[in-house]
Amino acid sequence: MTGTPRDDTSTATPRRELAAWRNAIFTVFFLSGLSLASWVARLPAVRDDVGLSIQGVGLVILSGSIASILGLIAAPWLMARFGARRGMVGVLVAVSVGLVFVGIGGSVLPSVPLVVIGLALFGFGNGAVDVMMNVEGAEAERELGKTVMPLMHAFFSFGTVAGAGLAAAASAIGLSVSVHLGIIAVLIAIAVVIAVRYVPVREELGDDTHVDAPREPLGVRLRQSLRVWADVRLLLIGVVMLGMSFAEGSANDWLALAVVDGHGYDETTGAAVFTVFTVAITAARVLGGPFIDRFGRVVMLQSMSVIGVAGLALFIFASEPWLIVVGTLLWGIGCSLAFPVGMSAAADVPDRADAAARVSAVAMIGYCAFLVGPPLIGFLGEQFGILNGLILLLGLMAVAGLAAPAARERSRARATAD
Repeated sequence: MTGTPRDDTSTATPRRELAAWRNAIFTVFFLSGLSLASWVARLPAVRDDVGLSIQGVGLVILSGSIASILGLIAAPWLMARFGARRGMVGVLVAVSVGLVFVGIGGSVLPSVPLVVIGLALFGFGNGAVDVMMNVEGAEAERELGKTVMPLMHAFFSFGTVAGAGLAAAASAIGLSVSVHLGIIAVLIAIAVVIAVRYVPVREELGDDTHVDAPREPLGVRLRQSLRVWADVRLLLIGVVMLGMSFAEGSANDWLALAVVDGHGYDETTGAAVFTVFTVAITAARVLGGPFIDRFGRVVMLQSMSVIGVAGLALFIFASEPWLIVVGTLLWGIGCSLAFPVGMSAAADVPDRADAAARVSAVAMIGYCAFLVGPPLIGFLGEQFGILNGLILLLGLMAVAGLAAPAARERSRARATAD
């Protein structure tokens, strides 16, 4: 196992500390997913109470998306200034405050500006915490000596399931948006304060206990953050994440519609097939870690690329229902591991202080794919048909497989040499 040397006089305590650290990051991932699903699931109610048009809804969502990108960009600086522990608390509290604003502006005092302010805080906090929790997750994974990042991302999925379920229950019993989101906000704020107590203080990740210690000027820190974009290996890791995130994001928005409009089945079938996709991607993330440890990142990413291409081809070109379902299953498995593995690979560098900037860079590439992918597929679908529009994803997943060697384990190679 690589990482900081431990006291050999007690092997049980360090292992408990590592498990507590891992579980704390699981919790942060879960809270991020919980917050996202809680807001998205109540969007129809907010729209009705505020009186937004479809275009208005799109513009309101855009404010949150722009803020998310700003959060991704700001995260390395925030970690350098406040440290990972205080940083995660601060940005998730911002998420909580944002949810409160959305709740008030969406039901108590119906107001578009209040909802926009809330989504700006919500988006910024979630964008920033995405970098921070992935940096911490990669560091915990490094110390544990086994792959856990896919499982951490599965906890984000568990959070979205919990958030959607709680939102459905709140709507069913007539709980207002403000009360529902207020309760979720309080839970998130309390849970993150408790969870980060089990995250160790690490000076290389910005957790400096010497508050008065001199810090490098802002310009120097910005130049250090921008420097990572000149790393060809990092950009190739970004290519892996771009291709697979494109495939995942497009499935989230277009798969069910492709089943209905492209294959001619009813809406219930479309929803059922999309459920197959979500189960496949979550299960693969839960089970993927040991396979990555056994075969390595490169082999797994290349295998996932082949599986994903084969599955998507079946989905597009098959006509039998069972083949479409099999294709969907393989499609979900194929694009399941690239994002968490890409985060691990980006953070896998000797200089741990650079990890935040590197994770921020590949996260921006991946999230740009989530933002740009669905509209682009929509444009292609409008021109050539939705199934033909999905053909673009075949090429992107294939390119992701070709770029996979960039994700090769550096820490594992150093450990072997030592």
